[in-house]
Amino acid sequence: MAATMTNHASDQDEQANRASAPTSAPAQAPIEPAEGGPKRPERDDKVGRMGTASIPRLIVEFAIPSILGMLVNGAYNVIDSVFLGQAMGEIGLATATVAMPIMTVFMAIAMLVGNGGNALAALRMGEGNREEAERSLGNTVCLAIMFAVVVAVVAHIPACIDALLGVSGATPEDWEYARAFIQIISLGFVFQCIGMGVNNFIRTAGAPNRALGTMVIGAVSCTVFNFLFVMVLGWGVQGSALATVCGQALSCATVLWYFTLTKNVPMKLHLRFLRLHARTVRLILSLGLASFAVQAGMAVVNFVLNNLLNMYGAESALGAEGALASIGVVQRVAMFTVLPLIGVSIAIQPLLGFNYGAHLFGRVKKTLWCGSVGATGIAVVLWSLVHLFPDQIVGFFGITSDSLRDFTVFALKVQLFMLPLVGFQIVGSNYFQATGQPLKSIFLSLTRQILFLIPLLIVLPMLLPGWFPQFTSLDALYFATPAADFLAIFTTAVFVVVEVGRLRKLERGELKARF
Repeated sequence: MAATMTNHASDQDEQANRASAPTSAPAQAPIEPAEGGPKRPERDDKVGRMGTASIPRLIVEFAIPSILGMLVNGAYNVIDSVFLGQAMGEIGLATATVAMPIMTVFMAIAMLVGNGGNALAALRMGEGNREEAERSLGNTVCLAIMFAVVVAVVAHIPACIDALLGVSGATPEDWEYARAFIQIISLGFVFQCIGMGVNNFIRTAGAPNRALGTMVIGAVSCTVFNFLFVMVLGWGVQGSALATVCGQALSCATVLWYFTLTKNVPMKLHLRFLRLHARTVRLILSLGLASFAVQAGMAVVNFVLNNLLNMYGAESALGAEGALASIGVVQRVAMFTVLPLIGVSIAIQPLLGFNYGAHLFGRVKKTLWCGSVGATGIAVVLWSLVHLFPDQIVGFFGITSDSLRDFTVFALKVQLFMLPLVGFQIVGSNYFQATGQPLKSIFLSLTRQILFLIPLLIVLPMLLPGWFPQFTSLDALYFATPAADFLAIFTTAVFVVVEVGRLRKLERGELKARF
């Protein structure tokens, strides 16, 4: 990917893009400029280079730590599953599967405030308005604390947690385990919400390697604590949840350290900006809705899927617990393959936002193209690894039964069939969020999870066995994913083609910029 990205236009092309940008075009809704416009053109060199340096090189510089960071962040769920699977067998994996949709809701909230605040900060830095970027940072931290308190309270109301476990597909065997796991995680949600959400601001501040470091510290700590609490001390589910919270707390501490105690950073966290500002909050939440929609949609899918696994798994030789354990492994592997693609989309977000805010539309178009190519290349590599080493991947989660392993391997290959093109869909939908077009981004984010996948999960188990008798209703659940992927990719392609045409008109000055 690095080789593909580093052989592009020369500095003369970059200068031509800047010269042709209609910098006098007035800003309009949907994302309004800061009140009174930029008060001073404060652009730190680390930030200003987003509008001048080579785009392919910037993407490589930002993407490598971003991808590694997403893998590290996703490792929390995988680490829990691996240790619980090794220590407790199928019941441990089933517990992690039941907890996964609720944990996905937690992540959705963290991304609502974190990605939305970061997108707004990138646009304001592109305008040269450091004060408004810092206001976005402070309001994001405040919102994270407020949401964390609500989550902790709701998770400890018996009626609420029982309702969540019910829709998550918990069985009598794993009910109490899942309850204990979620309640402990909820108490430490403030660390996840700040540590993961505010981490993206470090990239916008021009320090992608530092952003990676904060995540690595958390994941390594989580692994060490899991080994100690689960394998050595034998604390089981409670130990795994506590290990996750400890890892997230250390990651959160390093993020806050960067914005409060590190010298010469482009943005600082100030107490005066913790006070919520209505207009800033509205923009943060509107820009973050796309990321929230992706994760919330994933949670809804998991809720539906877990209940269908209980229904159709009970009719199969695997049983409900076996089906939950197997598809739980497939979901985690699938998540781990998608995370690098999300990492690419996050890496180019500050580049897109900065250049769009600065009216450098040629650079915006080039960033979108390079990001799509890079994400597709990574997806092809990951697809190849899954097909070359499926038995080893499944065995890593502690599945030893031959029938369960064979089912899991086949389900994994089918569910990831469209993976090589998923990177384009993720980058394409994220583009609209980064450039201040949240409604388009939300729609594209919902196409795969809500509009396509859930109906297919419900309908295919009724139809597939009739069309192809060799497949069961349980098999149909993982065939739904590649079908939904195809429809979502096609829809995103239509939006991107139209948007590229709009960018060309902006370059020629035929349209007014909207950010």
